[in-house]
Amino acid sequence: MKPADVNDFRELARRRLPHFIFDYIDGGSYSEVTLRQNVADLQHVALRQRVLCDVSTLDLTTELFGQPLALPLALAPVGLAGLAARRGEVQAARAAEAHGVPFCLSTVSACPLDEVARGTTKPFWFQLYMIRDRAFMQSLLDQAQALGCTALLFTVDLPVPGSRYRDVRSGLTGSPGLNGKVRRLLQAAAKPGWAWDVGFRGRPHQLGNVAQVIGGNMVLEDFFAWLRNNFDASVTWRDIEWVRSRWSGPILLKGILDVEDARMAADAGVDGIVVSNHGGRQLDGVPSTAAALPGIAAAVGDRMTVLADGGVRSGLDVFRMLALGAKGVLIGRAWAYALAAGGEAGVAHLLRLLEAELRVAMALTGCTRVRDIGPEMLVLPPQASKER
Repeated sequence: MKPADVNDFRELARRRLPHFIFDYIDGGSYSEVTLRQNVADLQHVALRQRVLCDVSTLDLTTELFGQPLALPLALAPVGLAGLAARRGEVQAARAAEAHGVPFCLSTVSACPLDEVARGTTKPFWFQLYMIRDRAFMQSLLDQAQALGCTALLFTVDLPVPGSRYRDVRSGLTGSPGLNGKVRRLLQAAAKPGWAWDVGFRGRPHQLGNVAQVIGGNMVLEDFFAWLRNNFDASVTWRDIEWVRSRWSGPILLKGILDVEDARMAADAGVDGIVVSNHGGRQLDGVPSTAAALPGIAAAVGDRMTVLADGGVRSGLDVFRMLALGAKGVLIGRAWAYALAAGGEAGVAHLLRLLEAELRVAMALTGCTRVRDIGPEMLVLPPQASKER
């Protein structure tokens, strides 16, 4: 099957991945209300169709933090992406580089910073989780800068991990010891293609950036226990200065969902924010990104760069996010599905689809430049659409 959209990639990923890995990528927290609302609210954003405009030439390029981009999007950090395909983060980074868009490496990636740097020729972004061991965090930031990472996404909406019940039911978490390991082995054995290509040929299975503090090959129970015990829940706005003093490039706070927090981020002097609810993976019941974005963009869009993620499943959704006020869009699950479905070639195909869809959306709204996409392209904001 040649994927025609993100739903096709998702179906291929479901067929190829062991159940516990697919559910980790696909799932959210609690009852997954926010996960579903992210998609639904964005798809209900109504756009103005315009006609008899000269759209023979379209400019999809933009610039973020001094970096020219072929498209107004980036590949968001996805933890454990190296379990979706063999050395998965390297494959995704190569596809992003070839298409002229940024790739952001997660702190909890399977492939470490230096492996991704060796596999690519241009700088990429790095995502930071704050853990209690500040000496280790300093070392990690030093390594990222030495390897040329150009932007730092500091994730601020994960002082504690969300309650992700799908991961418990699948055996990824909540089944400690031999029982959990046997469940995962049986699921892996049911997917022999994955077991050979990723399970065997994709070794070592470590969380490369934090392997030295976890130690040894990755045991999933050890990893999730480490997350619970080492994430620093005491982090406050004062710690932004600590990060700033140790990072010379642009800093973005990822996980802003409230206008007051957005203003505080601007006051803290960061370069940008990512309006995000962690893809519905943290606090269920919070607003969708599409609902939160317009107010935040109106409040701080003239003071910093506002990016957004959550629920983006097409190039049309990228257009909608831009019209709601974002200057750029991050995609997460979409590229993880594509990676699982076809590795580097799958991510490259996804990016081509998103570009084609964005191009059509621009032409049919009479918008010839990405920089001109704004609220005037909307019929009604999401809240008003629901109230009709």
